[in-house]
Amino acid sequence: MIDVRLQMQFSGFALDVDLHLPGRGVTALYGHSGSGKTTCLRCIAGLERADEGFIQINDEVWQDSRNGVFVPPHKRALGYVFQEASLFAHLSVQANLEFGLKRIPRPQRRVDMAHATALLGIGHLLDRHPHSLSGGERQRVGIARALLTSPQLLLMDEPLAALDSKRKGEILPYLERLHDELDIPVVYVSHAQDEVARLADHLVVLNDGKALASGPIGETLARLDLPMASGDDAGVVINGTVSAYDEHYQLLTLQLPGSLLHMRVAHAPLTVGKALRVKVQARDVSLSLQAEEHSSILNRLPVTVTETISADNNAHVLVRLDAGGTPLLARITRFSRDQLQLQPGQTLWAQIKAVAVLA
Repeated sequence: MIDVRLQMQFSGFALDVDLHLPGRGVTALYGHSGSGKTTCLRCIAGLERADEGFIQINDEVWQDSRNGVFVPPHKRALGYVFQEASLFAHLSVQANLEFGLKRIPRPQRRVDMAHATALLGIGHLLDRHPHSLSGGERQRVGIARALLTSPQLLLMDEPLAALDSKRKGEILPYLERLHDELDIPVVYVSHAQDEVARLADHLVVLNDGKALASGPIGETLARLDLPMASGDDAGVVINGTVSAYDEHYQLLTLQLPGSLLHMRVAHAPLTVGKALRVKVQARDVSLSLQAEEHSSILNRLPVTVTETISADNNAHVLVRLDAGGTPLLARITRFSRDQLQLQPGQTLWAQIKAVAVLA
């Protein structure tokens, strides 16, 4: 487990959080600029010292202000990835990586050079220097260097913020590989909901120095009382299991967790039984009082209305739905809500295009 309790006072801003985070997987600290995300991360790293603070990673206490404990940054078993890779310009990629590796005595090394370079796909870059790398390549080298310190915890401060959408698309699969193949907990700071939805297992929503919510990604994204629910990119994450694949139409069938319900998704082939995470945007979910059999929309799920709220404009509303235990959000017009006479407990059908599901 990761326990982080911080109280800090700045001019015009106060940080006051009490977080109990899982000791494995990816935890995302999410919020707008100035919400306290990076300050939390810097305190965990020891780069800032909270006025009142307690930080414990598994069995190691890194700060306990009441008992005068403060472990300096260089003695904390962590890797830190900044927005910019900050590589040594005069060193080759291999020498940059060796700088991280040499910090750790050989018996304590959990990640070796071959493993790190394979995970990040940088084996062909070892002889090059940072000036000849793209932004995405530099960031992948920076992540590999952090991994080679064999950290107990990996901290990532908006590592994709400085990259354009194409470079982000290149690096995200490598971050997913780290999640799948390494047993190193990650605390990941981001203000981009799509990144968080793709990578995180646990989500902390920060606003004005306080934690509005902390919980599993699927449950937290589906909450209508949080700021991200009313925005245009609102949606839910579903961790399903591949139950079939149609090679002719390149459609896979995804079984929803703990349910007999399934969805079809346009996707490359995957093995039956493989876990797959998808995001369903609220704006891509339409509602109907009956199942439309003759339609191009492949996914028609029986759902129950649990809650409705106003969206970020007067024309729209957000509807929270239950699909056999899996939460969904639908963004529809107020007119449609009134025409369907939506109310909590009502059963109807959610319709989702297979091409709209983000896998």
